[in-house]
Amino acid sequence: MKLKESRTYENLARSYASECQARTRYEFIEYGARYNDYKNIADIIDEIAYQEFNHARMFYTFIQDGEDEQIDNIEIVAGFPFREKWDLCDNLRLAAEDEANEANIYAEFAATAREEGFPEIAQLFEDVLQVEMYHKEIFTELYNQFKNKTLYKKEEPVTWICGDCGYMATGTEPWDECPLCKAKRGSIKLILNAQKVRFNMKDK
Repeated sequence: MKLKESRTYENLARSYASECQARTRYEFIEYGARYNDYKNIADIIDEIAYQEFNHARMFYTFIQDGEDEQIDNIEIVAGFPFREKWDLCDNLRLAAEDEANEANIYAEFAATAREEGFPEIAQLFEDVLQVEMYHKEIFTELYNQFKNKTLYKKEEPVTWICGDCGYMATGTEPWDECPLCKAKRGSIKLILNAQKVRFNMKDK
């Protein structure tokens, strides 16, 4: 089967559109976090947005690699979320839900690609799926810490690090203003369990 004649071809186009929109939604959230002085939340989301850009780039690449002629248009029918508004806490929750929904869709797309004889594209969907589940964990943890006011308050002492200058101090709560560079609390690197788990998995 030729890629252009398959459902996988349309699924690649839908996925490309989805990743482009996700990137822009996350840039909206990143802007809101930075505007409200949550610099390190913004930095985490900015990194996720860049990863979504690269997902879109790979979906686009597979579409282009399957065609010798110029592609003027691909007709797709799909629904995309427009739920996020301007509340940072709600947006973190909604972003986690969006990532989970994307992962479920990519699992279906991967199965379709294998059925249609495109194992490399199926692997692409499966690889992106894993990253989206990690994104869901990050957004969920950011949401829970933000909602429960535990971004900068822990039950046990931890090492807090200023993202601007590298100053470190240990305690259950960090400084309001960095003693070294005077950066605001929002510049402190956040402590997320999801990131620790992912880094530990890489080391194994």
